[in-house]
Amino acid sequence: MSPYADRSAVTVLGLGPMGRSLAGAFLAGGLPTTVWNRTPGRDRELVERGAIGARTAAEAVEASRLTVVCVVNYDASDAILRQPAVTDALNGRTVVNLTADTPDRARDTAVWAAEHGIRYLDGAIMTPTTTIGTPHAVFIHSGPKEPYEEHRSTLDALGGTQTYLGEEIGRAAAYDIALLDIFWTAMAGYAHALSVARAEGVTARELAPFAKGIGAILPPIFEGSAAELDSGAFSGEGNPLTSAVSSMAHVVQVSEAHGIDAGVMRAAEGLARRAIGLGHGTDGFIRIAEVLGRR
Repeated sequence: MSPYADRSAVTVLGLGPMGRSLAGAFLAGGLPTTVWNRTPGRDRELVERGAIGARTAAEAVEASRLTVVCVVNYDASDAILRQPAVTDALNGRTVVNLTADTPDRARDTAVWAAEHGIRYLDGAIMTPTTTIGTPHAVFIHSGPKEPYEEHRSTLDALGGTQTYLGEEIGRAAAYDIALLDIFWTAMAGYAHALSVARAEGVTARELAPFAKGIGAILPPIFEGSAAELDSGAFSGEGNPLTSAVSSMAHVVQVSEAHGIDAGVMRAAEGLARRAIGLGHGTDGFIRIAEVLGRR
């Protein structure tokens, strides 16, 4: 019987750290798994565990109804999927692209896929490689609902939570970009805080427990701020923008006194002062999201 007849069979294209984790989770779930990577040799451990190592990408996608792609960006995924032999082999099959990129790149690829009879879903992985195959993994998906429902049981082998966000193909990438925005700006802030603390004789380990405390107060602030932005009511009770910019200025002053680049905080302070200049000084900090979105 051809592997294509097995509805649970899955192909994984791209065997970087995340791709190997995805393929490993499929294997652990007992699914027939075919793997391929542009650089030979990365499939060795997976093959030893029972995966089928394909010689070409076209051969790999022919083995399964479902192909999962996870490479560095859409330039890389396009270079694989848009090879004529691969495109032909994908006709009538489903691709779930878990490669991170922009919403517009997802939309462009969806148009290409439709033109070639390929059922296309875009997705994003919101947790690190160590979570894959565990209850802590988080995946989001967008695109046509029918192929998502058809292959949901296969995707469940990846563990954790699978969330379908709707038919608009760019929605998963939009969530991904927004959430990465939170993560990387937060990490930049933390790195800056450690640098300032160190300059004042406070070690990173000494500061870390207090930093965790700051992190712990953020979830309810996120919820409240989201409600404010969606409703258009920007309460500054307790901490208006005029008060916020004062504390931001202190961070800038201490940083620059030690010769530490304060560009990130200066940018945040500048946004707050812009909002104040527009007459929003008594509003809460999240008002700047509305100001940023103004044309």
